[in-house]
Amino acid sequence: MIDQSKPPTRHQLTGNSGLYYAAWHLSRRGWHVMPTVRNARGSNLIVTNDDESLYFGIQSKALSKRVPVPLGLSLEMLRFVWWIITINANTDAPVCFILRLEEVRALAFRSRDAGAYWLQPKAYDRDEFREAWHRLGAVPELQSVTT
Repeated sequence: MIDQSKPPTRHQLTGNSGLYYAAWHLSRRGWHVMPTVRNARGSNLIVTNDDESLYFGIQSKALSKRVPVPLGLSLEMLRFVWWIITINANTDAPVCFILRLEEVRALAFRSRDAGAYWLQPKAYDRDEFREAWHRLGAVPELQSVTT
């Protein structure tokens, strides 16, 4: 029986929308994709090739609109080689941005009070990242980033 006493929040639905949209795109490009357990540490998506000789994790960040992406209090704690940021995740026209970890760290902005780090929209919303699925598609490039 489904527990109806605590319905999913809009935030959870946004996260799911972006996660499964990214998984759909990756699957269409020949990758096998498995979402991980919600709220677990580590990647949101595990991606592998046909013979499982190559695999990598992806951090999915889904947003309902074009706003900053929260990164936490330490950039050193970020461990995901690939990041997919999906904006407009709850609409019929989501947009994805594909970045590498070093790009996320280099483009991060720290709030004035020396608190949390953020990835501002002007940092991730760039032509080189927008719908740049080809960045994940070349197996030789990915072999150097498997963990």
